Amino acid sequence: MPSTFRTAVIRTPGGPDAIEITDVPVVEPGPGEVRVAIAGAAVNPVDLGVVAGVFHQLGLVNQPEHTGLGWDFAGTVVATGPDVDLPVGSRVAGLVTGFDRDFGTYAEQLVVPARDTAPVPDGLDLTEAAAVPLNGLTAAGIVDLLGEGAGRSLLVTGAAGAVGGYVLSLAAERGWRVTGLARAADEEFVRGLGAEFLTTATPGWDAVADAATLQEEGVALVADGGLFVGVRPGMAPAAERGVTVEVVGVEPDRARLAALLDATARGELPARVHAVLPLDQVAAAHRAVAEGGVRGRFVLRP
Repeated sequence: MPSTFRTAVIRTPGGPDAIEITDVPVVEPGPGEVRVAIAGAAVNPVDLGVVAGVFHQLGLVNQPEHTGLGWDFAGTVVATGPDVDLPVGSRVAGLVTGFDRDFGTYAEQLVVPARDTAPVPDGLDLTEAAAVPLNGLTAAGIVDLLGEGAGRSLLVTGAAGAVGGYVLSLAAERGWRVTGLARAADEEFVRGLGAEFLTTATPGWDAVADAATLQEEGVALVADGGLFVGVRPGMAPAAERGVTVEVVGVEPDRARLAALLDATARGELPARVHAVLPLDQVAAAHRAVAEGGVRGRFVLRP
């Protein structure tokens, strides 16, 4: 077995050209941990923020040498530490959170707590599974903050995006009367998930789930005394007119991720992969995401 593996890191933030592919030592899993050979790692907007230095400037990143990139992954367990009941060969997906870390999922392998992974159903490709953890768990957290809809109106901004598409489905299951705000070209996708569709929105919604990070503009769309749920932790917009402002945070959740993966395998949730690229093309994937208009996620394959 090789003593090193390839991983993508950022040393000095500066956009896609600053991303480096480097070799780092293989780490054996400790108690409760597994080593996963990664089959796919999704590229998310938060990764672009790390590369641009947004979170360094906020004081959330203090790595002395390099910062690892990537939050979610899918792959195959190749080694286990003590006190792990997950067999070698298991197909799993999972989530790595936090900004201040020297490792990430843009890599050939990863050591993570077994409890932070969930089984990938046989009917779901690993590259599709890689796009589920961060976006699916974020959407599930948004719906938790929204609570029961009881027929009230919900506007989902960025409804054709990776998070927004999940919210459309999950919020409808909780009794919300859901409308998706997206580009005209996305109407078929939004309506296909059972939501109403708008390209522009006027105020007056009982709740807004702001997957597009409109922030203050999104709060302005909420009716007096309504509810706004954002997706930028630590950057909540100001409340006004009695509007309750909540911001979702995401953490690994094995049981919930397993349910999301199962629902994706059954076709009840959309599999949101835009394209699969080799790890060496990570900079190109970041540039494409930055340009906007991408539906689904780029998935990096080591």
